[in-house]
Amino acid sequence: MTLDLILIGLAITLEPFPVMAFIVVLSAHKGVRKGLAFILSWLACLVLVIACVLLFTGGTPPKAHSAPSTASLAVKLAIGVGLIAYGVYRRRRTDRPRRDRASPAKGDVSPWTAAGLAVLLQPWGLVAAGAATVMKADLSQAASWLTLMLYCLLATSSLLAMELYATFRPGAAEARLDSLRTWMTDHQDQAIVTLSLLLGFWLVGRSIYELV
Repeated sequence: MTLDLILIGLAITLEPFPVMAFIVVLSAHKGVRKGLAFILSWLACLVLVIACVLLFTGGTPPKAHSAPSTASLAVKLAIGVGLIAYGVYRRRRTDRPRRDRASPAKGDVSPWTAAGLAVLLQPWGLVAAGAATVMKADLSQAASWLTLMLYCLLATSSLLAMELYATFRPGAAEARLDSLRTWMTDHQDQAIVTLSLLLGFWLVGRSIYELV
């Protein structure tokens, strides 16, 4: 469970669209406060999903090859296949001639809008893969608690890093984060393809191995 959640958490935090949207939020008036609203909403989604899974399992992992265990592996397998298919699709799109992309427009947003963006832009397919993995958590073991906290921290780490940077170095952060947003706009396809294929093949391979 630990390795799977680490990889899923890293994939979530490196997703380009939420990162670019968060940079736009930080660039707004009182952006640090609005960025905090984004992060809290983002974390609330992760915690809520984990809590629902743990309520379902009672904090005890299902037995191997039982119906719940098989169902969770089937979900991870389906998500892995979907990620591979999406990665291949995006890879083919990058081979086609394309127009120059405009960077996301800057503009003022309210804290509630920032919180709503966090919910809308959460990579729910990856979060679902994380939820299927969390079914293995055994709350009687301290290691499971630490793993779940590490997963939430990793999945939010890029946002937290930018929030702290903008808080303590606001002058330098504005220019550097704007440059990062421009770079990510130009390279988002490559990032999505790489993340989708790597995590997709991992989930498919792990799921098949555990099902067999």
